[in-house]
Amino acid sequence: MTLDVSSAPIASDTTDHAPPPPGGAPGRVRALLAHDLPASLAVFLIAVPFSLGIALATGAPLTAGLVAAATGGLVAGFLGGTHLQVSGPSAALTVVTAGVIAQYGWPTACLVTLVAGLLQLLLGSLRVARAALAVSPAVVHGMLAGVGITIAIAQLHVILGGTPHSSALADLRSLPGELAGPHPPALLVGLVALAVLYGWPRLGRLPGTAGRVGARLGRLPAALVAVAAATALSLLAELRLARVELPVWEHHRFLSLPSPTLLSDHWAALLGLVLTVTAVAGVESLLSSVAVDRMTRRSGDLDRELRAQGASNLVSGLLGGLPVAGGAVRSTANVQAGAATRMSAVLHGCWVLVAALALTAGLRRIPLAALAALVLVVGVQMVSFAHIRRVHRHREFPVYLATVLGVVLLGVPLGVVLGGSVAVLLALYRLTRAHVDLLAGADGSYTVRTHGPLTFAAVPKLSRALGRIPAGARVTVRHDGSFLDHAAFEALHAWRTGHQDSGGQVAMLTERRPNDVLDPDGTVRAGSSPGPHRCRAWTPWVGHHCIEQNEDDPHVRLLDGVRGFQQHTAPLVRQELARLARDGQTPSQLFVACADSRMVTSMITSSGPGDLFTVRNVGNLVPAPYEPGAADDSVAAAVQYAVEVLEVASITVCGHSGCGAMKALLDGVTEAAGPPTALARWLRNGRSSLDRLRRAPAGFEGRPAADVVEQLCVTNVVQQLDQLMANPAVERRVADGSLRLVGMYFDFATAQAYVLDAGTGRFAPVHARVEPEPEQDLAA
Repeated sequence: MTLDVSSAPIASDTTDHAPPPPGGAPGRVRALLAHDLPASLAVFLIAVPFSLGIALATGAPLTAGLVAAATGGLVAGFLGGTHLQVSGPSAALTVVTAGVIAQYGWPTACLVTLVAGLLQLLLGSLRVARAALAVSPAVVHGMLAGVGITIAIAQLHVILGGTPHSSALADLRSLPGELAGPHPPALLVGLVALAVLYGWPRLGRLPGTAGRVGARLGRLPAALVAVAAATALSLLAELRLARVELPVWEHHRFLSLPSPTLLSDHWAALLGLVLTVTAVAGVESLLSSVAVDRMTRRSGDLDRELRAQGASNLVSGLLGGLPVAGGAVRSTANVQAGAATRMSAVLHGCWVLVAALALTAGLRRIPLAALAALVLVVGVQMVSFAHIRRVHRHREFPVYLATVLGVVLLGVPLGVVLGGSVAVLLALYRLTRAHVDLLAGADGSYTVRTHGPLTFAAVPKLSRALGRIPAGARVTVRHDGSFLDHAAFEALHAWRTGHQDSGGQVAMLTERRPNDVLDPDGTVRAGSSPGPHRCRAWTPWVGHHCIEQNEDDPHVRLLDGVRGFQQHTAPLVRQELARLARDGQTPSQLFVACADSRMVTSMITSSGPGDLFTVRNVGNLVPAPYEPGAADDSVAAAVQYAVEVLEVASITVCGHSGCGAMKALLDGVTEAAGPPTALARWLRNGRSSLDRLRRAPAGFEGRPAADVVEQLCVTNVVQQLDQLMANPAVERRVADGSLRLVGMYFDFATAQAYVLDAGTGRFAPVHARVEPEPEQDLAA
């Protein structure tokens, strides 16, 4: 959840078809040297300036940031339940820690961190980690945005050569004076650092040769380059300004207990701070773990991760460090750098420790204004407009705004409580909100339409509408299928009985199934004259066996399906299709699948209009340009259009069980005597998959392949992913981290989807959710 200003795009990922680390001790050593060691260095270059900046923002000793980074890498790296997560000082707790230090002193802040670690260990042992994911995303994003605003305002004072105050309001009040008389050297260094932070990631967008050179330079973390450039400028120009005050390691202050009087006089406030640090650091770490698991297609142990974070905070508090939490920034950089195991996080902690012990002389030359610029940008990025749009789309903006204002004006604990209270009130309002519309027909009939849950709170509104219907009238009550509680049931039952006794007719239907009758007893029964289809509106396909007429005539069956679409589905999608017709398509994924009639891509991906840009062919093949005489430009053109014009974020190649193309390849159809048929010429594009089957067959995680056909099916998916990289547009986008390649396999007999795991190189089953997952893309 913490954000970064490194050059790597946060929302990107490594390709899902990366080779797994080979087994055995020699294989682990090779993986360590080839993948984990370079990744750990990349994360280290981000972690050092970031840790110093967070320590500066909290007012803690700057060594405390390095202690937290080293502890997070070594302890959480060894013990964590998410293999590629990297932990360090928490940006989300900057304001809380700063408040503790300002009010109670640094020893108390260390004690709060230590006790919070013990509490996290206890919660992890009780296996309640997933309960933290129930926090409203609007509250989480609002808390981060409020913290980011507070951090940015405070660090602006440092860039101007001043000193931040104890609250955001005090910083805002004194800001005009700082702007009127800034300290020129500090302002110059801060502006240079800001310019590098925002400009460095854009070097790769320069045209021609400059862009290629810029792309190579852009692999260096922007945070490191900005701090180095600002430091070099201050040294070359011999600027006199505040610099990092980093004591030698032997002078670092380890945990020293605060006075017993302070603990006894303020125990309630300190307990509240402990709970705040426990909750914020725990939620931050767990949501980051979920994001990393999504990127790596692995399934982590959240309870183990929470225990590891607790151990990290316990050690960090003992050693005099800041609160530790898992961060999506460092973790995303770790994944992007090609890390294969948890040793990358551990090595990153070792490098931070070496820097704290051996590089103090160089670190002391860093201007505080440069670190303040880094933290200011981090604070600004914590206010995510993408999150604001998502929250607004889900009608949760009041919760988000209340949390932001509460955090800025009242602090993190009260701000989160305020946001959570607004979320509860909004949920109660929606639960009791219902619309009741009364429509009069030209023939004297009436229609009552209800929208939303009919609860006791809606009974007065419902009774007023029903009371305006004349006695003896024919009435249709159409309910949208939402919740109907006992009070509403009694009201509907009493009114229907009385209206029918006066000679009226009452029909009660649900909007979801217009031919089903809703009885006031809460049950739904079939209508008296059902149409030919009894399917749900979104799934009117032939496989439902729901068509009762003309089953033997495919043409009539097709037209019946079209009529079913026009009747049931078209009203539901008309508005969205009109928007797509007006705005054009903006799919996020290219999906390459087989032409097999059983392969329904929209069904297995739960996608709708405008979601997938789909290429279907016999065998889900992506012809490689190096295949002599067998390449087909239509697939390459579709890939190029999807990558360069539509700018999709991922490409999925999906094979399936019982693929006829793979059977034909195994039967040697491409080697048959005589002039090759069109099918044989096309299947020549799959010969490389046959070669791969002999060299390095793919397989499944937890089960063997059913037969050689299934093994060729999954091997073919891996081969097509490799052949995609022969497309220059794909290779360029994958190299800059803005495009992911995903391998998928679908087994018809079990209706089970499998996804290629980058860590193991095998296809792992995709399991159904057992509870709702958090809405936010923490890597974004």
